[in-house]
Amino acid sequence: MNDTDSVLVGTVGHKWSDPAPIGSDSLLSHFESLISPLALGISLLGLAYFFEERIRAEYLVLAGITFFLTFPGRPCIQLSAFRLVVTIFLRWIWVSGLLMAVGFAARYSGEFWTPSITAWIWVAPLADLAACVWLQRAAATLLKIQGPPQRAMIVGYNEQGVELANRISQAPYARLAILGFVDNRCTPRIKCSSVKMLGTLSQLASVVKRHHVQIIYISMPMVSQPRILQLLDELKDTTASVYFVPDMFVTDLIQGRTSSVCGTPVISVCETPFKARNGVIKRLSDIVFSLLILALILPVMILIAVAIKIESRGPVIFKQRRYGLDGEQIVVYKFRSMTVTEDGENIQQAKANDTRITRLGAILRKTSLDELPQFINVLQGRMSIVGPRPHAVAHNELYRKLIKGYMVRHKVRPGITGWAQVNGYRGETQTLDKMKGRVEYDLDYLRHWSLSLDVIIILKTIRLVLKDQNAY
Repeated sequence: MNDTDSVLVGTVGHKWSDPAPIGSDSLLSHFESLISPLALGISLLGLAYFFEERIRAEYLVLAGITFFLTFPGRPCIQLSAFRLVVTIFLRWIWVSGLLMAVGFAARYSGEFWTPSITAWIWVAPLADLAACVWLQRAAATLLKIQGPPQRAMIVGYNEQGVELANRISQAPYARLAILGFVDNRCTPRIKCSSVKMLGTLSQLASVVKRHHVQIIYISMPMVSQPRILQLLDELKDTTASVYFVPDMFVTDLIQGRTSSVCGTPVISVCETPFKARNGVIKRLSDIVFSLLILALILPVMILIAVAIKIESRGPVIFKQRRYGLDGEQIVVYKFRSMTVTEDGENIQQAKANDTRITRLGAILRKTSLDELPQFINVLQGRMSIVGPRPHAVAHNELYRKLIKGYMVRHKVRPGITGWAQVNGYRGETQTLDKMKGRVEYDLDYLRHWSLSLDVIIILKTIRLVLKDQNAY
């Protein structure tokens, strides 16, 4: 029996269906998994300090064991008051009974049977209940913190697609807004609470761009495999995340993994690696590293700014529009290294012996010192320390038409350095093949991201800057 089929049978003989799962990528789901284990452990430590005015090591051990026994906590946000009370007290009976049994078996029960433990037996479920009630009341606020709902659409107007749309519309914490369907046909016998046809399959890519769609669910039968592959090719010019409903085997997955949406199983085909916990880890590491680096390089940045101002007329900081996360335009900072500040529709890449580059600019570009202001972009949340290098908007519009999958690299924040740059694709990309090679490394980074990979790229970048001859 899976999560969507499971039921709780009440004492009077009726059944309660479990609420639809919130989703593992939701901030609320992480709070749900932590709130009960933390409430049980903290209540124990608080009582220990109240009765004994100190927290002995034995209590820390017991709190840790309790945390791991109860983590992750059961969903509680969508439960009624009655179900919440029943669930918490039944679970506490099981946990406390198990702890007592282990204590008796290990002959430690005498050492732990103190006023603190006696009080905890009664206080723990009340603390758990209070924490869950708080979370229920704070759920709406926590949902708003994550931003507006993600814009989604379903490809394939069939029973499975309509069922998914209905589940999402009935899930209050899904953080998804179904805009409508894309299909070549409309089946009147299939009922949906809110059906809107956005276009035909041949119009898919244009519909995604026009409506700024962030998530696409493909609900088409496996017999449509050739058509599906064609659709996936067309979607590579967008930054939308793509999922299959139902699951099926596809090659060339970007962060492919199984998950569920409001209880419906899906397989991701093209997704960002920085969801849920990974996203928090990535952002925290960016903030910490960029603050440390800026503190170290501030004197150097001041000297460079003064030198630029002395050498030639013009601004110290060069601002250029680039594509950032989800293909949205951002402004990227660099120390000005040329006599021009191009940011139009036609931008020429810097090349060897480029007359536009100043003498100081040549040194800055050679050593990558011109990129130092981008650590400010990292703090702003526009960029990351490691990620695909951002290209000028004009270059993006050119290469997205020539290279399939080019826009997929924008599913993550652009980086100051990247996997492509430490593998020989730093500096000018004179040919289309070189740009294709850079994009392939960018997509490989998305497939295999880890924090250790970021550290490796940073270390390789430092070594590369000291001896590289490809930047100008």
